[in-house]
Amino acid sequence: MRPRSVLKLPRGHRGRHSLRAKLTLANVALLALGIVAATAISLMAARHYLLDKIDSELTTTRTTLQNAGFSLSQIESLGKLGIAMDQFAGMGDESLPASTDSVFVAVDDTGRPISLGPLKPTKRQHAVASAAGDPADLAAAQTPRDIDVDGKPYRMIGARLSDGTLVLIATSTDALHEGMAKAVKLDLAFGTLLLALLACLTLFSVRRRMRPLEDMVETSSAIAEGDLTRRVPSSRETTLEVEQLRVALNSMLHQVELAYRTRERSAAQLRRFVADASHELRTPLAAIRGYLQLYDKGMLNDPDQRKRAWERVMTEADRMGRLVDELLCLARLDQQPELRFRNVDVSRLVRDAAEDLRMQQPDRPVTVSAEGAVLVRADESGLRQVLGNLVANVRTHTPADTPVHLSVTRGEGAVRLRVTDEGPGLAPEDAARIFDRFFRASGGTGSGLGMAIVQGVVQAHGGKVGVDTAPGEGLRVTVTLPA
Repeated sequence: MRPRSVLKLPRGHRGRHSLRAKLTLANVALLALGIVAATAISLMAARHYLLDKIDSELTTTRTTLQNAGFSLSQIESLGKLGIAMDQFAGMGDESLPASTDSVFVAVDDTGRPISLGPLKPTKRQHAVASAAGDPADLAAAQTPRDIDVDGKPYRMIGARLSDGTLVLIATSTDALHEGMAKAVKLDLAFGTLLLALLACLTLFSVRRRMRPLEDMVETSSAIAEGDLTRRVPSSRETTLEVEQLRVALNSMLHQVELAYRTRERSAAQLRRFVADASHELRTPLAAIRGYLQLYDKGMLNDPDQRKRAWERVMTEADRMGRLVDELLCLARLDQQPELRFRNVDVSRLVRDAAEDLRMQQPDRPVTVSAEGAVLVRADESGLRQVLGNLVANVRTHTPADTPVHLSVTRGEGAVRLRVTDEGPGLAPEDAARIFDRFFRASGGTGSGLGMAIVQGVVQAHGGKVGVDTAPGEGLRVTVTLPA
């Protein structure tokens, strides 16, 4: 059964809620706030500087008039000159624009403009005087004030002459406000262009930086669809954190693949093991059932026949009992049981195994190289079972007169136990499967579990077992245990 595919979101939904879009929006929002703040601060500073300059000029003019001690009669000539310049510029003609931004007008205590000789106040001077309010307050104020003259902004200050006459001095700030408006429009246009450029650059940069994450998504989807060999490819342009994530993900995928392969292999081995075990148990059960049926039907009338049937039943029962014991032993080894480790003299175990073999087959030449004591930390019953299975393997699969050599050596931090025979040996394909459960070379006798038990016990001791054989050159089994 193939794994279910990874759920994929629609492209539009994925775009609105993607990390790429959120990073782009965050960068654009931060830059927009920065532009707004910088523009506001710069415009406020420029406005304050220009207004301060205008106020300084107005204050200086007032101070000059007051310190000079001019009276109204003394500044008539200046007033006439100002009116003449105003009329020459067209202030007397409403159809022409004014050429100056400053207005000088003398007023009485009620705030009405005063004529300077034959020259009458202009329309703009009347408008300035009307917008001034109380001229006495303006003269007493320390700083200029904002006024509105015919819809245009002015800064105004008042001065009291030596004869008590009040003079109003106003300067238009319309050009300043127009310049500020133009600066705001220019900043908005430039800021919008900068934001658009930043959005494009951020999208491009984030897409390039997020490419490894997209590769991870594609790899995960491929693995979910069954391709366990896929890995996240490396990228030439990546960040340290993304590269660390890629390495960690590839390591995890490697472990997942190994676990999946191991599970599949274990499941296949279990199925084969159950099939082989059923086959091995079915043979003795069939023999026992057959003899019992013969006895039940009264077909074993001869005492010799009954005796032979009884012996066959007992033999098959013993065979089935040994097979069950070996299966239980393998099951315990698969569960990694706790062994009873203690100092064991391997030389003594080898000599005991050799003596047992001599007793069972007196005609077989047996030589032993196990002088002195060679101690290892091991489970004695397990090592005895290993030696017993190796010797039984020689006894079962080689002629009774085949020489056998048992040896124990210590060196390089390990103890090596070797059982060597000069029998027919094994073909390479049989040697490769010698530790498989229920494997019997060339259809030989036995259950086919002895070498599997040897390997399981040795591995439980932290050691390893290997074979060296060839057709016609005998078989040498080497068990290596930690010293």
